[in-house]
Amino acid sequence: MSATTLPIPTDSGDLPGLLWLPEDLEQPVPGLVVLQEIFGLSEYLQQRCADLAALGYAVLAPQLFARLDPPLVGMEDWDDIDSWLSEGMALTGRLPWERAEADAIAALGALRAHGAVHSERVGLVGFCYGGGLAFAAAASAAAEDRPPSSLVSYYGSALPTLLDRAAQVEIPSLHHFGTADAFIPMEQVTEIRRAVTADDTRDQVRFRLHEGAGHAFDNPHPGLHHAEAAEAAWQQTAGFLAETLRARG
Repeated sequence: MSATTLPIPTDSGDLPGLLWLPEDLEQPVPGLVVLQEIFGLSEYLQQRCADLAALGYAVLAPQLFARLDPPLVGMEDWDDIDSWLSEGMALTGRLPWERAEADAIAALGALRAHGAVHSERVGLVGFCYGGGLAFAAAASAAAEDRPPSSLVSYYGSALPTLLDRAAQVEIPSLHHFGTADAFIPMEQVTEIRRAVTADDTRDQVRFRLHEGAGHAFDNPHPGLHHAEAAEAAWQQTAGFLAETLRARG
């Protein structure tokens, strides 16, 4: 399944986005904004977008690194994982968080306005850097009275710094973490869980721990991937999205 380009209007000019639509589209469908890892819209992230479109969603991925000079889509050099990780972290450091958050919210608006999309059924899915960014965007969108319909965050790396905004994210949410995550240790995962679930009083928030999985376990890189956790998390994500976006009247 191939993507088309979709310009995303923002307060700082159009941002390029990639759009995947389900095949045999006959009526408006739920939508998902997918937010990238530190490696940009890599082949892996684009495949995940295509996977979500195959489940029946319109999927928009903003090219956040298009703001950089020079612009960048995705990093595909996997030879030296330590250098690869360092370069990815450096790239996100060059993109102001407030700019990325504004672009994520703009992507929500652009997808809602698309004629193929059911405007009241648009969610956010984020991986790593994008997982934290999706959480922050959900909080800001709620403050503007236009919250997304649901949120899926895979090991959101910025979440430990965003917990003061947890009360604003009242939408159905699913969080994935690995128990062997060296980047977000279990002590921090426990703090995140307490905040986002309001000490287990928010039944619309689900928290899934994947035994033995490290950070970025869904990424297929041999130094990151955990096949069992990736498959389990994907099935849980598909079920959650079907329940929160597709099962509504």
